[in-house]
This record gives sequence, C-alpha cells and structure tokens, in this order.
Amino acid sequence: MNYENMTFCQSCMMPMEGDGIKEEYGTESDGSKSADYCSYCYDNGAFRKEETMEEMVERCIPFVIKAGVFKTVDEARADMLKSYPKLKRWAV
Repeated sequence: MNYENMTFCQSCMMPMEGDGIKEEYGTESDGSKSADYCSYCYDNGAFRKEETMEEMVERCIPFVIKAGVFKTVDEARADMLKSYPKLKRWAV
C-alpha cells in the first residue's frame, strides 16, 4: 500500500481513502464527511467513545497486527505511543 498520499484518521491513524466520500470517513453534525476522523472514531460531530490515548492504542493494536503493519504487540504499542501524540485528537 502506498501511504505517501494517504489520509489518516487523526484519532486512530487508520488509513482512509483520499476522495473523502468513502465510508471510512466519519461525519460532522451537519452530515458532511469529516476531513480528519474515520467512521470508527467519529460520528455526527463527536467522538464515538470517550477514551484516553493509551486506551485507543490498546484497542487498535489487534488491527495493526492483523494488517501486518507490526510483527509484535510490543513493537506496535511502542510505535503507536510515539506517533499518536502527533495526531489532532491527542496533540497537547
């Protein structure tokens, strides 16, 4: 997969299609597609679940392992804990 021109969810870092009309995109309160968040994290202008960044990382680890992004849980966790603070939802 070519990640160079891909959009990533600014909450969970899931890759999303670039055209903005795919089901991967969450929705704003007016029904328009969110430019920043996937449908798993964001719906109707709000995050689907209140959780800490660490909880989000733990919830996402099985998906990135299954997708082959990382080989071990520890590798995934370490990379995600380093990367997630740069995402809009988790930026301090």
